[in-house]
Amino acid sequence: MSTAVRAEPVSRPIVGMGAVAATGSDLDELFESLCLDGGGRPEVRAFDPSRSRARYASPVDGRPVPGADLAGRATRLLLDAVGQAAADAGLGEDLSGVPVLVGTGVREPRPLELWWRDGSPFADSGLDFGTALRERFGVEVTHTFSNACSASLYALALAFDLLGQEGDDALDTVIVAGVDVASGSLPDSPLERTRPFGADDRCVSPGDGAAAIVLRRADCPAARVHGRLRGVAFDCDDHGPTALSADQIAAVMRTAHRLAGVKASDVDLVMLDGRGPSETTTAEAFALATVLGDAASAPLMTAVESTTGQPSGASGLLGLIVGIRALNQGRARDGQRLNLAQLNAFGLGGINAVAIVEGTERS
Repeated sequence: MSTAVRAEPVSRPIVGMGAVAATGSDLDELFESLCLDGGGRPEVRAFDPSRSRARYASPVDGRPVPGADLAGRATRLLLDAVGQAAADAGLGEDLSGVPVLVGTGVREPRPLELWWRDGSPFADSGLDFGTALRERFGVEVTHTFSNACSASLYALALAFDLLGQEGDDALDTVIVAGVDVASGSLPDSPLERTRPFGADDRCVSPGDGAAAIVLRRADCPAARVHGRLRGVAFDCDDHGPTALSADQIAAVMRTAHRLAGVKASDVDLVMLDGRGPSETTTAEAFALATVLGDAASAPLMTAVESTTGQPSGASGLLGLIVGIRALNQGRARDGQRLNLAQLNAFGLGGINAVAIVEGTERS
């Protein structure tokens, strides 16, 4: 097992956030929709579904005309989320000098599918998010992580470390983003919505989504701080091509707690991976029970996939952003404020990642 390790607990302020998904075009709309459970019937709309066996996804519908295929959707969503986060942090449109780290599962799949199916024009430069980020924001340095559903938390771990570097080349700001969209190669799911930890879960229900945050060094000024990233742990357990290991997930959770300088009993909220199928959620449940022990019934637990669908590489960061908003606006049933959240994101083959964040705003 390869796990990120740091000597002393530190934190990174989260000074900007942005998100877009099927149920919200920005963070405010998305969070309100989640609170109202506004999932609806997430039917395939972003491309012609006649050649796909799947009936449902959770799309962000940006078609110019009904029934039209729309290539480049992942790039559009990514630029939207990064733009929201940059504006929220007061960075504006010029992001030269600010590295952007992007987590994704499949990058930009539809242009390649349309080229293969219809012979449509195709340029491989369109598969690189760095091209669009440079053209829109002047971004000079980008890195892309293709680590399935934990990709954006892998990117987050690197950002955490980059902000800890010293010397003349030290960075004061890094943007972390995640994005994925449902493509024509959807799984054949009879379910209208994913039901995290439901007995009838058989597969993942895909969804479109992008999320972005702006991280800053602790000693750099910021007009507003949404929360603080306390630590990120990750590993690749090589348990199997698709299966997850409860023991390895538990080990990553413990490492995340240690890096963050917290105890399992300190966690007030768990943003579950919760994406199905049942074998995956079972492993997550056993890991949580093992790590939390007698405190297993204390934290609130939720998963957003029943409303947003599963946006693969964006899912970890989307959970983090929603978790931060919940910490800052929510209260537990007994009236106690929520302070600390754990974010879970696990990918096929045991690509596991867990982050710990604390909230700072109160409303």
